[in-house]
Amino acid sequence: METVFVVDDADTNLLKARQALEASYRVLTMPSAAKMFALLEKIIPDIILLDIEMPEMNGFAALEKLAQNERTAKIPVIFLTAQADAALETKGLELGAVDFIAKPFSETVLLNKIVKHLKK
Repeated sequence: METVFVVDDADTNLLKARQALEASYRVLTMPSAAKMFALLEKIIPDIILLDIEMPEMNGFAALEKLAQNERTAKIPVIFLTAQADAALETKGLELGAVDFIAKPFSETVLLNKIVKHLKK
């Protein structure tokens, strides 16, 4: 079973993502990038859903850190964001994100985008 990391500082988003995905994937949720990096020492996921706006380390900084490690550089990252901003999306894509999902997200959109990026 493929593993999905969901990283978001809002418990409601973590719960909603888990409920949408757990029938098809092994879902591991965490409230911060720091927790994600700690778990990456043990488990390499097939894809990461990553919130952009989080305290301590935002999604952009986390994506840059993922890219610096050969073990994590190839993991597809989909950003979760509440902001519909072309400049933010452009920056994320330039840093290596494979896609964006607007919050509050549709469970159908979430599933479809994960399936799409895991097939590549």
